Amino acid sequence: MPNVQLWGETLRLLVEIAATAAFALSGILEGARKRLDAVGVCVVGFLAAFGGGTLRDLLLDQRPFFWVRHVELLWGVLGLCVLAMFFLRSRHFAPTEKAIQWPDALGLGLFAATGVHQSLMLELPALVAVLMGLITGVFGGVLRDVVCNEIPTAFHDHRPYALCAFVGGWVYVGLWQLGAPGWLALVACVGVTAGLRGLALWRNWQLPAWRT
Repeated sequence: MPNVQLWGETLRLLVEIAATAAFALSGILEGARKRLDAVGVCVVGFLAAFGGGTLRDLLLDQRPFFWVRHVELLWGVLGLCVLAMFFLRSRHFAPTEKAIQWPDALGLGLFAATGVHQSLMLELPALVAVLMGLITGVFGGVLRDVVCNEIPTAFHDHRPYALCAFVGGWVYVGLWQLGAPGWLALVACVGVTAGLRGLALWRNWQLPAWRT
């Protein structure tokens, strides 16, 4: 059993690192498209990677912030920003953006599960826990787009994104209330969220737009 728990924790950490890298890279690409300078690209990358988790920690009054507890994530994102500025060129943007959609979907699920878990541990209401998970997974991208003077992709892309995290969060809450193991609730939340997002990308599902 200890080996299983250790393997599960290691897997969670590796996926979280990959998800953070994917969100950071999405911020770097957006900053590069806007032709920002080196500082601007790093700021947008950091906002995309850590914005959602920071807002969650602020709302839940959690100190220190998660990126203070895991300073290696800061170094990793900084290194990714530096490497991207040296090696990424305009011709790389389209294939790179398409390639990170899948780890981004996985990261959305993982970060949503993290937000729901922390809220439930604080004995907050189920709806609040689900919204905290949604904020953790989505708000980094919202900050990225706002800083780059764009309508947030999560709001105008029309392919389900925040909705996937919302559904996955309720799966986590349901399993938690049924007394399921924490690892099972996390895996189910990640699977449902990432699976729905993956299907939306694959099948090009569209949410209805506002009609005037």
